[in-house]
Amino acid sequence: MPTANPVHSTLVLGIGNTLLSDEGIGVHVVQKLAHDSPSLRATFMDGGTLSFSLAGPIEACRRLIVVDAAELKAPPGTLRVFLDDAMDRHVAAGGKRSVHEVGLADLLAVAALAGRLPRQRALVGIQPEYVDWGMRPTEAVANALPSACAAIERLVEDWPT
Repeated sequence: MPTANPVHSTLVLGIGNTLLSDEGIGVHVVQKLAHDSPSLRATFMDGGTLSFSLAGPIEACRRLIVVDAAELKAPPGTLRVFLDDAMDRHVAAGGKRSVHEVGLADLLAVAALAGRLPRQRALVGIQPEYVDWGMRPTEAVANALPSACAAIERLVEDWPT
C-alpha cells in the first residue's frame, strides 16, 4: 500500500467498499482525482474498508482529507466538508452507515496518542442512498462526485504548505 509522498504532505484517503454501491464513493472520488487531477499537490490513496495498516500513512502526513459515505441526515448525494475539530466530532459521533474493519475514529485516536495527528484534517462526506450489493453508486451519489473533487482541490490549494 502506498504511503504519503514526502513531496506531497497532503494525503487524500478514499474509504469505502466498492461492492456496496454508495458505500464505495470515497474510493470512486479518489480514483477520479488521481485520473483527472494528477498535478494536484497531494498523494491519493484507496483506503478500502480501513485497517490499522493505514495508521502509518495517516501519521506520516501533515494534512489529511478523508472522503467517505457519511450519515448526514440529508438527501442522497448531499456533500458536507468537516474541518479539523468538526471532523473529529463527526467521526466520534459515528457518522457512518456501514461498519469497516476499523473505524476512522480509531485511526485518528492512534495518531493522536502517538502525537502524530495531522495538523489539518477534513472529512468530505457524502450522504448515501443505497448501501447494498452493487458495483456503482446511485445516480444521486454519482452526481456528487464532481463537487467532492472540486471541494478537495480547493482544500489542497487553500491549505498552507
